[in-house]
Amino acid sequence: MKIQSPKPKVKEVFISSLVNPKDASLVEMVYSEDQNSTRFIQYFNGEIDTRDYIEKEDGRVKLLPFPPNNDLVKNKVILFPSYPAEYGNDRQLLNNISNFIHKYLDVSPFFEKISSYYVLFTWVYDCFNELPYLRALGDYGTGKSRLLKVVGSICYKPMFTAGATTVSPVFRIIDSFRGTLILDEADLKFSDTTMEIIKILNSGYASGTPVLRSVTDGKNGFDVKSFNVYCPKIIGTRGRFQDKALESRFLVEVMDKNKLRDDIPINLPESFEKGALDLRNQLLMWRFKNHGSKKIKHELVDKSIEPRLNQIIVPLASVIEHSELIKELQDFIREYNRQLTSDRGMTWEAGILEAIIELKKELILSPTVKEITERHNATVEEKEKITNRKTGYIIREKLGFITVKTRDGYIVEGNEKNNTRFFHLVTKYGLDELLEGEKREHVNDVNVATGVDKDDLPKFS
Repeated sequence: MKIQSPKPKVKEVFISSLVNPKDASLVEMVYSEDQNSTRFIQYFNGEIDTRDYIEKEDGRVKLLPFPPNNDLVKNKVILFPSYPAEYGNDRQLLNNISNFIHKYLDVSPFFEKISSYYVLFTWVYDCFNELPYLRALGDYGTGKSRLLKVVGSICYKPMFTAGATTVSPVFRIIDSFRGTLILDEADLKFSDTTMEIIKILNSGYASGTPVLRSVTDGKNGFDVKSFNVYCPKIIGTRGRFQDKALESRFLVEVMDKNKLRDDIPINLPESFEKGALDLRNQLLMWRFKNHGSKKIKHELVDKSIEPRLNQIIVPLASVIEHSELIKELQDFIREYNRQLTSDRGMTWEAGILEAIIELKKELILSPTVKEITERHNATVEEKEKITNRKTGYIIREKLGFITVKTRDGYIVEGNEKNNTRFFHLVTKYGLDELLEGEKREHVNDVNVATGVDKDDLPKFS
C-alpha cells in the first residue's frame, strides 16, 4: 500500500500590491465599502483580471488582499481605489486632479499645480530611485490638515498616521503598504521621538536605504529588523527642521490665516469622499497603463537651478509626456528657485558674502575676518551686528571658504579654490547684480590678479 505524503502547508501572506519582475504584470488591491469586500485587480498586456488571491512558489504561498474588516482598511487609515476607471489623456487627468484640489483647498496657484503633478507622480513613484516631499507649514488653524486631507486622499494608497501615539506603527505601515505617508503635526505629536521621524524622512527619499530598528522577539529579547521607508510623503509642521539637507527635500506651502475663498466649504461635504474615490479609480488605471514606461529623464536636468531642486523637478517631470506640461512645470520650479534665492539673500551668509564682494571690488584680494565683520556691521542695524568669531564660523562652516591664519588674523585667501567657490555663492545667494555694470570691470581686475580667467566668470543674464 502506497503511503501518500502530506500536502505541504500553504503559507498565507497579506499584500496590497505586487509588481511581477518576470512579466511586468501589476496587481493592486481594491476595496468596495458598499460591498464590504476586498480583492485583487491584475493588469497584464492591457487586460484586466479580478482575482481573489494569487499563488506563488508552486502553490506553497497564497497572496491575499487585506480583509475588509482590517482596522486600517475599514477605518480608512489607508485608502484604496474600488476599480480602475478610464480617464482620457494625461492633460484631462491632471485637470481633474487640479480641479478637485481647487474645489476644496485654498493654496497658492504654484502649490496647487505642484500638488497636481505630485499626486500623479505618487502612483508610479516605485519606478524611480529618488523622490521629493510636500509640506504644509503653518500654525494652528491655518489649513494644514485640510491640505493633507485633500491632496493626500487622491495619492497612491495614502496612509494617514496622525492618530499614532508612537512612531513604531508608522514604520510598520510604510513597510507593509508602501503607499504615500500623510503625517500631520510631524514636529509636535511625535515630540518625544523626533529623531525617529527624522530617520524616516532622511532615509525615505531614496530607495534602498532601510531603517534598522530593534523589535521584541516575543521571548523577552530583541531582534534587529530593517524597515523600508521609501515612499512619497506629505507632512504638516508648525516649524522648520534644523537639518538643512532635510529641509531641501520639501516643496513647501506656507499656510496663513487669511480669509478663505468664498467658494471653499468650511467642512468637507459628503461628495468629497466620492470625488476622491473617483479620482483614485482613474489614477489606478493610469498606473496600470504607465507603470514601467516611466523612467528618469536625465535630459530634463536644468543647470540654471540648484542640484537639489533638480532632484525634485526631474522625477516629477519624468512622469509627463506632453512637452507643454513639462515646460510649465519647469517654469514653476525656476520661479521656486528664484524664491529660495531671494530668501537666502536675507540671511547673515548673504550679508557676509556681500561684504566680501565689496572688499574685492576695492582690490582687497584676501580680506581678514575682521575687515569682513566691520564691512558687514557698517551696513546693518545695531541688533543685527555680529562678532568676528561669528563671522569666522559663517565663512568656514556656512559659506565653505578656506581661511588661513596670518599675523593680521585669519584671512579669506584669494586662491583658485576660494574664487571658484565665491562665484558659485554669488549666484546661489542672488547677488549677481553686484557684479554687473560698471563695477564688473573691477571684479575682472580682481580675477586677473588672482589668476582666474575672465572666461571662467559666470555669465549673468
